[in-house]
Amino acid sequence: MRQQIGKRLLLWVIALAAVGVMALVLLFSDRLVGEGNPLPTTPEVPSDLRERNPVVAAAGDIACEPGALVTKTTCQMEETARLVAARDVDAVLVPGDIQYEDGSLEKFRQSFTNTWGEIKARLYPSPGNHEYGTPGAQGYFDYFGSRAGEQGKGYYSFDLGSWHVVALNSNCGGAGGCGGNSPQGTWLKADLAAHPAECTLAFWHHPRFSSGRYHPGEVSTRTFWDVLYEAGADIVLNGHDHLYERFAPMNPIGEADPELGLRQFTVGTGGRSLYQFTTVLPTSEARNDQEFGVLFLTLRDGSYDWEFAPISGGIFTDFGSGTCHQTAAPTFQHS
Repeated sequence: MRQQIGKRLLLWVIALAAVGVMALVLLFSDRLVGEGNPLPTTPEVPSDLRERNPVVAAAGDIACEPGALVTKTTCQMEETARLVAARDVDAVLVPGDIQYEDGSLEKFRQSFTNTWGEIKARLYPSPGNHEYGTPGAQGYFDYFGSRAGEQGKGYYSFDLGSWHVVALNSNCGGAGGCGGNSPQGTWLKADLAAHPAECTLAFWHHPRFSSGRYHPGEVSTRTFWDVLYEAGADIVLNGHDHLYERFAPMNPIGEADPELGLRQFTVGTGGRSLYQFTTVLPTSEARNDQEFGVLFLTLRDGSYDWEFAPISGGIFTDFGSGTCHQTAAPTFQHS
């Protein structure tokens, strides 16, 4: 009898110990994977997006300083937010300069939240140069938490429908470099090798090519293009130049390449202000520097549709479709 009671007590002790261990695991895992300590490469994506054709909205260069004057040519972030909210959008990709002038946490809370805050749950960001107006882009990382990637890096990837999506950090100093042998360049090669999707989209702030203020483009992002081109990627989204521009598919030095090239969209029309075009590049197919708006992409199996929609009162639109590459490009070399 005493032996039976002893065995029962032992089983109860073991069970209580197991419960205690599980409680500790849950407690500390919450601390390790909270907003202050985000997972670096795989933000949580609703599972149903993997089973249908998601619709993506994209725009950068968005929110003015808190209290800034709203005019027809500045601080139209409320209108662009209204445009996104009116659509059945699954994800919002934001290629940088999300909160002016310095990306502090307080300004994010006072300005961006009051306009684009309604759609924050669907938003996947990439930092711009203005986010680094606060040392280490700390306000940006604190505000977006796990959606921003690992602090000090700011690059990550995820799958959206049948597409692989890569967010990169073109603030090279803040990311530890942008070159092929940098931590980011090494990660990008490994990530694309591990996710050989038929369709791939990448987004970051500084455009490799531009017909606007930053003509002819930012050479510092050349390695991104080299790696993406060789992996057979399809779309690049950028901001920084406050205008809309769509290019024909190109190779990494800007030559037209309808078979294997990447199509770049610059969508710096999120609300802050607008810049003017300077010298139009030969591969520029559509452009507008007079209206704020948002790019909408439908990501289908093996293809995509695009539509640029202006805010209320605007008249410029741009729409079309493209197909994904069936095979990766060869290693790109040029003299």
